[in-house]
Order: sequence, then C-alpha cells, then structure tokens
Amino acid sequence: MKTIIIEDEYPAAERLLQLLQKIDSRIEVLAVLESVSGATQWLNQNHPPDLIFSDIQLSDGLSFGIFDAVTVRSPIVFTTSYDEYAIKAFKVKSIDYLLKPIKPLELQGALNKYREMQPAGMTADYGLKMESLLDALQMTGRKYKNRFLVKQQEQLVPVSREEIAYFFAANGMVCLVRQDGRQFMVDYTLEELEKLLEPGYFFRLNRQFIATLPSIANIYTYFNGKLKLDLQPGIAQEVLVSREKVNMFKEWIEGN
Repeated sequence: MKTIIIEDEYPAAERLLQLLQKIDSRIEVLAVLESVSGATQWLNQNHPPDLIFSDIQLSDGLSFGIFDAVTVRSPIVFTTSYDEYAIKAFKVKSIDYLLKPIKPLELQGALNKYREMQPAGMTADYGLKMESLLDALQMTGRKYKNRFLVKQQEQLVPVSREEIAYFFAANGMVCLVRQDGRQFMVDYTLEELEKLLEPGYFFRLNRQFIATLPSIANIYTYFNGKLKLDLQPGIAQEVLVSREKVNMFKEWIEGN
C-alpha cells in the first residue's frame, strides 16, 4: 500500500509514520506534506496514492482546499485535534476520522476499513461520495467568530464581520482594517484568525493578508501565474495571490 501524510505538525507526522510501520511494514509513505499548497502541488504532479492521511487544519488553511483544487480519487482518512467536524458523516461515507493523539487500535481499524473497500473501493462513485461528504462538512454547524472587540484609546469597540475589510500582518503584529479605513490591532495571529473566520466570507491571500470579498477592488494577472490585487481601503504594499492559491481564490470569488 502506498500512502501520503498531509500534516504540518512534525511530532504528529512522526507518530503516524511509526504507527503505520509498526502495524504493517509493507506500507510505503511516499511523502509527508505540510501545507495545502504543497499537497496540491504533489497531487498534481504524481500518481495518486492508495490512501491519504490528512490533517484538517494546516498552516495555510483547511485541507478541504486541497480537494477543491485537485480531483482526488484516493480514499482519505482525516486526522485532527478537534472533534467539531461531522464525525458521523465520515463514518456513514465509509471514510474514517481519527482524533489526535492517534491510537494504534483506531489506526488499525481505519486500515481495515480501507482494505474492506478493495477491490471495489477505487470506483468512480467514490469521487461523488467525497464531494457530497465535503459539502456536508462545510455546512456543519460550526460557529465562526462574527465580532471583534478592538481597543480605541480607552474604549473597547465592537467590530462586526460585515464591517471588516481585511486583516494584515506587519512587524509581528496583526491589524484589522475596517471598511471605513480605520485600523485596529488585534491579539491574534493570521493562523489563529484563519481558524476562527468563516472560509466562505474570508480568504487567506498570502502570508500577510486575509481579505473579504467586498475588499477586493481589482484583480490583475501577474507574472509567474500569480494574481495582483487592489484592496479597498487601499494599502501601500503590493498584495499578491500565489500561483498555488490562484485556483482556490478564483473558486472563492465565484462562489460568493
């Protein structure tokens, strides 16, 4: 069996590697990938593995973005530290879901489940099951942060989601930019915000920016397959969407 691991936490990836080898030394791990962009690139450039182990929350976004960008026919076992996703939906769809720290017996059960799918597991309708599963997951009742309390002199001012234009990081700090141009410091990293904000409304453009759709004033093609954006309210620095994120960005724009 050939598999890949999509995991941005080294200890978790190492533990999974060791458990897989202990359970079955014939399992070949082709790659350990740390990000949505890295996994998307690997899957575009290589033959699909027999099985994929994927964390849900990665350094540059939710792993669902991978499967939006790439047609994946391989069965997937999702792993995460949080049980806020639709566990029952995974079970119904014959795709397993493991909570960290992964327990050997549960991992063995996931592998057994994969083997039970063979040889009929790699059928065309598996892709349709994956699509319906991801749709179900993204419509679960997860609650996202819709309001921030920001400091204005000696006051705390509430800023609703609809008032936010974008967030940007600079000099080790993160700033919330309101649609009226006012800027406020927030006590979150962009990585933390990415997990707190609704992905249908906010998009992580790059390492420095998370934006809302109303803040995208203009979109330009840029060299090397990137996109260049004008944000509203305007900002002096250049805002680019990396080539790896262009397809996901376009889908986000079209879906809003």
